[in-house]
Amino acid sequence: MNKYRIDFKNIEWETPDKGVKQKIFSKGNQSVRLLRFYDDFIEENWCTKGHIGFVLDGEMTIDFNGKTLRYKKGDGLWIESIEDNKHKAIIAKGTFVELIFFEKE
Repeated sequence: MNKYRIDFKNIEWETPDKGVKQKIFSKGNQSVRLLRFYDDFIEENWCTKGHIGFVLDGEMTIDFNGKTLRYKKGDGLWIESIEDNKHKAIIAKGTFVELIFFEKE
């Protein structure tokens, strides 16, 4: 990697949970995370973390405590880290989603 490019193809995939793979590049207190969620991913608990990102491919639905929104290729996400924004990702059978998240630690 040079200082101006993140070479995701040379970063190994990690599998932090069933149905999800990720590649992470971190520098200082910031990171860029490439994620793939598959239809066997089940989010058991509500997530209260904030997310800023972009859907690169595929589609998903996010349940915001009973209100659902569909995200597809080309959509951006801006979810602030507050209790009212608790959410769960839902991946429909036979589909997947690939996202990129920009995060501060």
